[in-house]
Amino acid sequence: MGNLLVSPPVVFTIILALLFLLNRLCAGIAFHSDKNQASCCKSYACGENNFNSNAQPDYSLFFPFAFFFTLAHVATLMITTIPFIDAGALMIAMFYIISGIIGLYILLRK
Repeated sequence: MGNLLVSPPVVFTIILALLFLLNRLCAGIAFHSDKNQASCCKSYACGENNFNSNAQPDYSLFFPFAFFFTLAHVATLMITTIPFIDAGALMIAMFYIISGIIGLYILLRK
């Protein structure tokens, strides 16, 4: 019986039931807006009525930086966790270093 309570499906079901009960208990004290008001769907900012903007943000410069940080962090993690006990491990580390340099070259070339 003790092993059954710690099996992943049983633990998942227990936690799911507890979270469902917590959701139901907190729903009673949560704020509920009046959906019939005409102002419920309007924009609002800093205490003033706001106009709806049609501006579309451009994230084209964000993705190269995100890829750069992902590449740098994964390469650093892999290089620092490789144990340098033989030449094979050194070759794996060199492979990651060269792959990172090539990836950064492709990313930053103009």
